Amino acid sequence: MAIETGQKSPSDGKVWGFFKLPFRQTGNGNGTTSSSSSASHLQSQSQPPVEGSNHHGSANSVSSVAKSLLPTRRRLKLDPANKLYFPYEPGKQTRSAVRIKNTSKSYTAFKFQTTAPKSCFMRPPGAILAPGESIIATVFKFVEQPENNEKPMEQKSRVKFKIMSLKVKGPMDYVPELFDEQKDQVTIEQILRVVFLDPKRPCPALEKLKRQLADADAAVEARKKPPEDAGPRLIGEGLVIDEWKERRERYLARQQVEVDSA
Repeated sequence: MAIETGQKSPSDGKVWGFFKLPFRQTGNGNGTTSSSSSASHLQSQSQPPVEGSNHHGSANSVSSVAKSLLPTRRRLKLDPANKLYFPYEPGKQTRSAVRIKNTSKSYTAFKFQTTAPKSCFMRPPGAILAPGESIIATVFKFVEQPENNEKPMEQKSRVKFKIMSLKVKGPMDYVPELFDEQKDQVTIEQILRVVFLDPKRPCPALEKLKRQLADADAAVEARKKPPEDAGPRLIGEGLVIDEWKERRERYLARQQVEVDSA
């Protein structure tokens, strides 16, 4: 039987059409197939993200959050560390003390703030400390009388003090405006809460407070004294004038005034 070569069965067309679908040519006439475009698409998906994209921005945000979680580096060391002890004497103005030491390698300014500015004040309210320098600050507080249903020692957590620090370039005069001008550089060193002590019951905290107050008073008196004379003074262009010559000049000046008046 002769075989007809010019006819095709419908099934043959369907089978070849099924296999031709993935390899169907594009309309540009260049002979390239869709397989190359799909391969390039898969390759682009497997490539890593380019630098400078949103991934980089998210990394920066993560690093900023991590930095915010790090503990703040302190410039000052306080003694007591987080409390201010006051003798409990209602109706009187009492005193507390705290030693402040600059433990950093740069000049540091500190400043007091309180939640009760009408009944409390600090001396000094702020200062600039050299590296390693320390000072005893005295805190004054008026102790109010307890209310009707209030126990005497329940006021200990009502008043709080905040000590802030700021790095400065070098020795200079302290002015409170330093902290307003550089708010972003200010560090909150510590929040001190008030604790009352019974002055009739001796305890280590009360004895330590008495010693610190005595040292603070001695430092204030030392600052009031004039500096000791270290010998002849240098005046003008290196001219040395001793005490005897100064007295002689004052005496001659008085004599000249008396002659002129006569």
